[in-house]
Amino acid sequence: MDRLQSQEDKAMRCVFCGGETTKMSVTFSYEEEGKYFLVENVPAQVCERCGEKTYSPEVTDELLKFAKEQFRPVRKVEFPVFDFAASC
Repeated sequence: MDRLQSQEDKAMRCVFCGGETTKMSVTFSYEEEGKYFLVENVPAQVCERCGEKTYSPEVTDELLKFAKEQFRPVRKVEFPVFDFAASC
């Protein structure tokens, strides 16, 4: 476990822009076939330059469980949806 932890603590580089990343807690959003969901407090490496979020394989596996509806939401929210193409 110490080896795994020390690897996580090392600074990672963004796969898109090469910037340094910082470990943060983020909100993950996902949409598939008109179905949307948000997962709060997800551990991620976030690029300080471009903002790209990278998730560990373990976190990704857990996020897939949300997509398969294996968890109940802690709350539901309603938010407006806009159509950019329709407004231009």
